Amino acid sequence: MAPPTDSHLIELHALQLDDARALLKHDAKNSRQEAGESPTAYLQRVLDGLCELSLKDPLTGLGNRRHFRSVLERSIEAVARSGDSVLLLLLDIDHFKSINDTHGHLAGDQVLQAIAGCLAGCVRPMDTVARYGGEEFAVILPNCRPLFGRAVAERIRQTVESLPIAVAPLLSVRVTLSIGGAYAPEWVRSTADLWLERADQQLYRAKSEGRNRISLEQPQELSVSAEEKGLLFGQPGLDEAAATGMAPGDVSRDAQGNVTNRVNA
Repeated sequence: MAPPTDSHLIELHALQLDDARALLKHDAKNSRQEAGESPTAYLQRVLDGLCELSLKDPLTGLGNRRHFRSVLERSIEAVARSGDSVLLLLLDIDHFKSINDTHGHLAGDQVLQAIAGCLAGCVRPMDTVARYGGEEFAVILPNCRPLFGRAVAERIRQTVESLPIAVAPLLSVRVTLSIGGAYAPEWVRSTADLWLERADQQLYRAKSEGRNRISLEQPQELSVSAEEKGLLFGQPGLDEAAATGMAPGDVSRDAQGNVTNRVNA
């Protein structure tokens, strides 16, 4: 018996794809089946397009809150296992309501789009920029040491402050950002909500101290034993050298005989 073909597996005319096609067409994607494209390949392309749309903010084109939360959860899990230095920035447009009240909501949308483009241009391809909600944005920066994180935050602040945003043919406005940030605790199983809360406290501090400024929570230095690292990796039998990331001859002990390694959190 001949194996089933795509046409036997999928009957496209039996699927209600009008809404899916409309969404993809609205996002300037080809929503029609191409010549020679199999039903399976076409349906996969539609599904991939819808998944991409579900993670994108329709106004700014940045990642949306759903995408941001997903990256945040993955990041904090990776930090607990690797001790990597990851910075979370929360950014809020100062006095955004006055722009809507003075110039209208269309002008407000234009400001949001301009800020989104500005943020995307200030960070690395490996970083995640998302619209967190309303006039608030978020940036996740992996492999980001403290001095680099402050430099990036300051570059963002200065770039936005100097950016003229056209909201009408003969009218431009300028806005500023308040920025708060916190590092994920290294070698510690924390939660995304606690990380967000710490960054949000720094954002509140930046706004309460006058806006158009940066407030970053500095990472604390912790001492983590090799046994604790082994537990974080789920490998209680991990030998000392592997757990500390040192060569066997480089393992050091404290006065109580515990293997230690200094890390930043």
